[in-house]
Amino acid sequence: MRRVSSAADLTYLRRAVELALEAERAGNMPIGSVLVLEGHIVAEGANEILVPQYHPGKHAEMVTLSKLPAALWPRASELSCYSTLEPCLMCMGSLLLHGVGRVVYGAKDDEGGAEYITKHLPPYYQDEHRSFRVEGPLLEAECRPLYKRARARFRSLPCG
Repeated sequence: MRRVSSAADLTYLRRAVELALEAERAGNMPIGSVLVLEGHIVAEGANEILVPQYHPGKHAEMVTLSKLPAALWPRASELSCYSTLEPCLMCMGSLLLHGVGRVVYGAKDDEGGAEYITKHLPPYYQDEHRSFRVEGPLLEAECRPLYKRARARFRSLPCG
């Protein structure tokens, strides 16, 4: 886990923060995500679990992955995913399975974060030709309050 950040990393994480705040204003949990290729945001999304209708799979990273143009999938290993929160098991698994090369997150998810799985991957994912790096937390001061509000919102739900 790396805690040193570049100016570009902070720029992309701050865009994810903006998306998280938009999601919160819409009634969702404040979590945002962007995918970056060669210094350009190529897809972005935010948590859509609660609004417009309940859908448990609409985590910010999943929404962002769904918006990536099909023509860019062959370059997935060159993508960096920036998320305000350490991805959960579903999102981390999707990023890994889809071949995204790098994940950078703003705040650690103490209860549901899945960075730990990177130390326990099956042999296929440990191949020297595959790259999957996870870095964070890199923007804890701005993203930790978002995480706390997301947890509070989740706990207020009947399923939480």
